[in-house]
Amino acid sequence: MAGSGKSKSAPRGARKWLMRGLKIGLAAAVAGLLAVVIAVVIALQSLPDYESLKSSPNGQMIRVHAADGSVIVSLGPSFGRWMDYDQIPQVMVDAMVSTEDKRFYMHPGVDPIGMARAAWVAVERRGSGRRWQGASTITQQVTRNIFLNNSYSFGRKIREMVLALAMERKFSKRQILELYLNKVYFGGGAYGIDAASRKFFGHPATSIDLPEAAIMAGLVKAPSSYSPTADAEAAIGRAGVVLDLMQENDKISASERVSVDLDGVKMAPEPPQNSVRYFTDWALPQLDLLIDEPNEPLEVYTTIDLGMQRAATAAVQANAPKGAQGALVSLDRDGAVRAMVGGLDYVTSNYNRAVTATRQPGSAWKIFVYMAALEAGYTPDTGITDEPVTINGWSPRNSNGRFAGAIDIRTAFAYSINTVAAKLGVEVGFSTVADMARRFGVSTPINTHPSMVLGTSDVRLIDMTRAFASIARKGIAVAPYGITKVTTADGRLLYAHEDDTSRVLVAPWVAAGMTDLMQTAVSTGTGRAAQIGRPVAGKTGTTSSNKDGWFLGFSSGITTGVWMGRDDARAVGGLQGGRAPARAFADYMKVAVAKRPAEKFDTEVTLPEWQLEPDEEAYYNSPDNGAYAGGMMVDENGFPIEQAVPADPQGYEDEPQMEVDPEDRPQPPRLDQQWIDNVLGRDRPRQPQPAPPPSRPPPQQP
Repeated sequence: MAGSGKSKSAPRGARKWLMRGLKIGLAAAVAGLLAVVIAVVIALQSLPDYESLKSSPNGQMIRVHAADGSVIVSLGPSFGRWMDYDQIPQVMVDAMVSTEDKRFYMHPGVDPIGMARAAWVAVERRGSGRRWQGASTITQQVTRNIFLNNSYSFGRKIREMVLALAMERKFSKRQILELYLNKVYFGGGAYGIDAASRKFFGHPATSIDLPEAAIMAGLVKAPSSYSPTADAEAAIGRAGVVLDLMQENDKISASERVSVDLDGVKMAPEPPQNSVRYFTDWALPQLDLLIDEPNEPLEVYTTIDLGMQRAATAAVQANAPKGAQGALVSLDRDGAVRAMVGGLDYVTSNYNRAVTATRQPGSAWKIFVYMAALEAGYTPDTGITDEPVTINGWSPRNSNGRFAGAIDIRTAFAYSINTVAAKLGVEVGFSTVADMARRFGVSTPINTHPSMVLGTSDVRLIDMTRAFASIARKGIAVAPYGITKVTTADGRLLYAHEDDTSRVLVAPWVAAGMTDLMQTAVSTGTGRAAQIGRPVAGKTGTTSSNKDGWFLGFSSGITTGVWMGRDDARAVGGLQGGRAPARAFADYMKVAVAKRPAEKFDTEVTLPEWQLEPDEEAYYNSPDNGAYAGGMMVDENGFPIEQAVPADPQGYEDEPQMEVDPEDRPQPPRLDQQWIDNVLGRDRPRQPQPAPPPSRPPPQQP
């Protein structure tokens, strides 16, 4: 009997412990549920309103457009335009829900079925080192993107679940989907479907079709692995999985699945990332001065012409001497920058020599000397004598060591005669020349020593190009600009450029006279390599020992400046303004003006059948632009300094120079008015050379 009683009490004891366990478990569940409810209520009270959740705290996106509207670079995180739920294509919604959370419309923010599946997979993969399968719903992903981070921790997962439950209580499913589709990351810096659609397909999200929706929905799992710009094959393969899921969830039919042509999806081309960055690096910092919009995504429309930019890059790279760098700036009539090259390769050197570097311009500076003379009463036909001259102990010379005697201003400019430039500087005053350069936009310090007339003050290429463009515009000031307008992503205009024609720098007849002189320099003088088969006006520049070569000029409304030289200012063998820079100018301008009608200048020059080799820039001797003056060199301040002429004036031991006996060098004919009349075909009796205007005492220099 006793044994029988013990056997009966054992089941009662087991049942007792079972009931205790159930009670404890139930109490724990109730307590846990109560804790979750309390946590959800607290979270619910702390959630921001919907409009606050829509705002993006992740930074401003800027998309930069070329003149034709194409995107050349995108900066910062891209959020695109905010898409209201009703604006989002249904195929995009269906693709995302089928792929990321097929029970989205049924669960309260967390998916118990999905969590159970994830737990089972976690047990299977325990100890394998493989990542656990995620069970995050779309709502959980929204909370993680807005409030949390992507760390894999139990605490973060609990907070994510609590916030997801709270969001489902406060916001509708449509609102949660709207937040998700506008904030989820698709790769390539694109957040949200509009930014991703514009980046990958080149159009707004309102135009997304089924194949595009499948590709985009497939990106969310692993944006870097399935990016269509990085691995198109992987992106298409993943999109096929998305289409299968959509069919399983009855979002598309079997026939629709079969008819989808993923290979036919047209991807937007990747924007160029090389030389055009010189331009964007210069233009974009100007936004701070043009607009005040620190948050909204911006669409910045610029002046850059990609075809002209490619031609400019090719011209500089093809003509720059070995070991030298090159830069080019090209302006339209109103100052719009159509091309900007700051170096041979942006990837290896992002230093922008077109707008930052300061170098001596050599004879290209003479435009300011001659404009000051024209404004003072000289004309291109005014007579002047090329003869030895000494100014405060400084004696400039012509590189061929000869003097042409009585000539006119046009001839002196065409052949870049240094003694005439010096005499004009004395006549008009060196401070007047400096003022003329300032008037035309030179922003660097200018010395007023006598040698300044030969270009001893450092300048920037963009400033010199601006000056030439103002001459081309008949004396009206030209200010280079790169931004035409700025809008928000939804099209709200923030800024639009307006052309200012109110500033007149010189009278039109002065600009016309200067153009007359410069077209002669290209037609018969130092700039003949810049000819392109239509009227061109321009000027060469070469500094001492071939350290810098310049050519600047204009034709058919386009003004272009080219500089070449070394960054360390060492001599470059064979570098002269009339050679590589002029050839680069011609190569570029042939493309730049190809679709523009040829435009004649106010005056025309008849091309002679033969031409005199004028000076160092037409390959006589090594150029010095007057830097050698009776054995004297000019220092950075324009003062003469004692310096022996080096045995190797080119500065390159590995490039031996041919010595030419002066007796064997061809002797040019006398360069006088009779010669110029002959080559221009003027049939008139020889008359005495007109005397120059009465000389004034040289002004006192500071």
